[in-house]
Amino acid sequence: MKRITLILSIVLGLPSLSVAQVNPSLIQAGIDAFNAYTLSDAQVAEYSRQAVQQMDAKNPVAAPNDPYTQRLNRIVARHHKVGGLPINYKVYKTADVNAFATADGSVRVFKGLMDAMTDSELLAVMGHEIGHVINRDSRDAMKSALRRSAVRNAAASGSGTLGKLSRSQLGGVADYLLGASFSRRQESEADDYSYDFLKRNGYNVLALATSFEKLAKLSGGGQGGRVTQILSTHPDSKARAQRVRDRARRDGLVKK
Repeated sequence: MKRITLILSIVLGLPSLSVAQVNPSLIQAGIDAFNAYTLSDAQVAEYSRQAVQQMDAKNPVAAPNDPYTQRLNRIVARHHKVGGLPINYKVYKTADVNAFATADGSVRVFKGLMDAMTDSELLAVMGHEIGHVINRDSRDAMKSALRRSAVRNAAASGSGTLGKLSRSQLGGVADYLLGASFSRRQESEADDYSYDFLKRNGYNVLALATSFEKLAKLSGGGQGGRVTQILSTHPDSKARAQRVRDRARRDGLVKK
């Protein structure tokens, strides 16, 4: 019992209490939140898959014969496995300028982003999002989402483990993942992954710079606007574009 109280204190930030003072559902929430810290990569990928399924059900997904799907399939034809991870791609036919990737290898690209970007720029943005998966940032975001869900909903199952999330819990996790933001370091590392991905596969690395420059223009040079948070987090888009251009010059890929 002392261990359960300690878990509650660590995970929920509660003062030290006797178990008799704590509602049993809160104890279960603490256990579930603690378990979210210790999930395996396979479990995180499965919860990601479930959350993406729910997002797919809530958004207008372009059909296989849709021109947007056909364009995306042409762009990613060489990249259905990245870093050993199988990738599945779909288009959401909504006007948001956005894209995201989750720990199970799902990549979702929004119509608004496809309308704004060239093929090379789209690949650069997707490379950035896949970078978050390869760098395990998306795994950590999912664990954070599951911890929030466990605390908010008291218990994900009666067994003392997260178990199978309810539909409403999955919806909460999906909403969190869609708006998840990463640290400045994580964003820079994902930018570096995209740059290396483009360079390794013989693409123009400056497509990453021009994609950020377009995002800066669409968002008025700052945060918000038509560009959703996931593509306009720190550092700002103009600074990210300049960082790419500086690296390309150092690498001798563009003239001084």
